[in-house]
This record gives sequence, C-alpha cells and structure tokens, in this order.
Amino acid sequence: MAVVHERAPRLRLRITAAAERSLAAGHPWLFAESILEQNRPGRLGELAILYDRKDRFLAAGLFDPHSPIRFRVLQLGDPKLIDADWWRRRLQSALERREGLFDSQTTGFRWINGESDGWPALVLDRYDRTLVLKLYSGIWLPRIEEVVNLIQETLRPVRVVLRLSRNVQTGARQDYALENGIVLRGAAPVGPAPFYETGLCFEADVLQGQKTGFFLDQRENRRAIERLASGRTVLNAFSFSGGFSLYAARGGARQVTDLDISSHALTAAKRNFRLNRALPVMKSCVHIAIQADAFEWLGKNKRDRFGLIILDPPSFAKRQSERAGAIRAYQRLTSLAAQHLSQGGILLACSCSAHVSADEFFEAVGRGVRGARRRFELLQTTTHAPDHPATFPEARYLKAVYLRVN
Repeated sequence: MAVVHERAPRLRLRITAAAERSLAAGHPWLFAESILEQNRPGRLGELAILYDRKDRFLAAGLFDPHSPIRFRVLQLGDPKLIDADWWRRRLQSALERREGLFDSQTTGFRWINGESDGWPALVLDRYDRTLVLKLYSGIWLPRIEEVVNLIQETLRPVRVVLRLSRNVQTGARQDYALENGIVLRGAAPVGPAPFYETGLCFEADVLQGQKTGFFLDQRENRRAIERLASGRTVLNAFSFSGGFSLYAARGGARQVTDLDISSHALTAAKRNFRLNRALPVMKSCVHIAIQADAFEWLGKNKRDRFGLIILDPPSFAKRQSERAGAIRAYQRLTSLAAQHLSQGGILLACSCSAHVSADEFFEAVGRGVRGARRRFELLQTTTHAPDHPATFPEARYLKAVYLRVN
C-alpha cells in the first residue's frame, strides 16, 4: 500500500515530554492535548512525523484531526520508507504470528488485531473464506482501496465485508460513500457466513451482527467449558448465538439453557445447534432457550440450580465515567448467579470492559459470591486468546475467572 502523495510539506508534530516518554515506551496513541506545535493543519489519514525535543525522528503514524486520539503510531524509533512493500511486510508479520495456532477444524479467527499487530484501529477477522474488515477510526477511509487490494492479493478471500464503528459511520457515508456492512469485494453473502471452530460449525452475521459477526475472542474459554461440562446442567447467561452452549453440549452436558434478552440471538443459537445435530452427543443434551433480562431472571427465579454457569455480559463500562457502576453490576450479577449454583458447581464470569481492570473485576466477582454466602475455590483466570494479542493497557479488555463453589 503506497503512501498518499501530497504537495504540501510533510505534517510535522512536536509534543510534550510526557507524551514523548509514553510513545518511546511503546504506547501507540498520541492525544490532542499533547501536541505543542504542528507545521500546518492535518488531513484525515495522512502520514505525520513526530520529532523529539532534540529534533530527532520519534515516530511516523496516521493523523486524525477529528479524534481526541490525534495520532496513531505506525513506525517507532527508526525512520523507514512507508511504501507498498512496507505495508506488505506489516501484513505478513501479522499472518506469521498466527502460524500454527489453527488447523482445518478452526476456520474462524482474527488475522489482524489493531494496534497490537501494527495496524492501529483496524481489525481483520476470518470466517472461512469471508473476511470482515472493521475500522474503529476514520484514518483508514482515504486508503480503503489500497488496504482491501492488499488483503485480496495476499489472502484471496471470496469476499471482504466492511464494518464501521459508530463514530466512523457518518463521515464514511458523507465523505466516502461507504456504509457499514457493505461488501467491498466479491458477491454479497446469502445469509450468515458459516465457519468452523474446533470442529463445531457456527454462523456469523457478518453484515449486521455484533462486533464482526461473532465473539471470536472467547474461543479459549469455550474450549475450557467443554472440558468442564460433562454430566452437568449448564446455564449460559447473555448467551448470544450459543457458542458456550454448543461446547458444553459436546462436552457431555445433560442440559444447556440459553438465557438472552434478544430473540434474534436465541434464534441464532437454535440454528447453530441444528448445524451440529449430526454429532451424536448433541442429541443427548436438552437445549432450552429463555428470552429474558438476565438480572431479572436470576433475581426472580428461586428454583433452578445449575452445575455450571457462564456469565459473559456485554461491556458495562464503555467509558471511564461508567467504571464504578460497572464494578457494582459485576458484583450484583455474580451474587445472583452464585445462588443458582449447585454444590460443587462451577462459575465462569467474564468481563469485556476495558475501563475495569482485571484486579477490580476479580475482586468484584469474589465479593459477589461471598455476598451470596457461598464459599468458593479459585480454579483459574484467563485473558486474551492468542490471535487477539494485547500489547498496551487500553487493549487489555478481556478477562475471565473460573470458581468452584464448595
């Protein structure tokens, strides 16, 4: 992918000492308030250069005049020519990090995980031969054709679907005629995109579904649930399309209950069960779907007990100001769920709230279980899957804890 050629002089930025130290230590973002001087107004997505206090090259990156994150690092430390070959090598590095992680039994995973793979604010997910490109910043909009051409040339997918975060959608529509969910290469899919994960068949709604169509980041926790499910009755709260439930069923669960407020999600879960009905173990597992608010159902239902409960709610803190309320919500949710665990039952509690630290989350879960007057044993904690590397604090959103009630 070639650099956009510009007649104006290269955009040059001088920044605060604190920001300089942060970037030199490897943080990939520069915030607007850290810019002391720039030689001219910058354009969306153009390549900018940072210089340190001694006028030495510090970093090259993409500029966004509309975002508090004004600059996102591409190259740090040593100046290099960012041309088509540079971009090709950068993509190849991301692909090589995934070598050996997956076999033919898993055709759904992440090829590029944003800043942690050197592609700031850009995610590329694979669903078999359908690829989904998701942008979290407008910096890529001026280069979208070059990005997609490189992906097409390297990976040869059947189609490439574009997904846009909400903060990008208006500008993409008005300035680039791009819509969330459009197909950039290939024919539009007929229905959800099928793929395999550890030999189980799933469908992803790549055009309109949450994230890029499926929660690929929970793969390792789903595999762990399969190993724990034998002979148990399972509750999958915030079940979405039933990923944890299918693994539990294949692991020998006697009964699996999907609990979600969305009828669309429960329908998708039923469809995923049907896709795997040829597996004999699936026929022996009773699958129940309940449409309800998880907090309300857990609070009002005083009867049902489960040997394994999965809590995988959406983010309770999408901004820092919501952090305290999110911690209280995790504690309350855990307390309600703990009352439904049978003796020796196992609880998996997950958080995808980047503004709540792992320690804060684990402490909230512990308080919740103790508040339900249950004693517990910590089995393990987990974080990101290997295809979702997280190399700086804001990228470390996913954490999970496994407890056994004694």
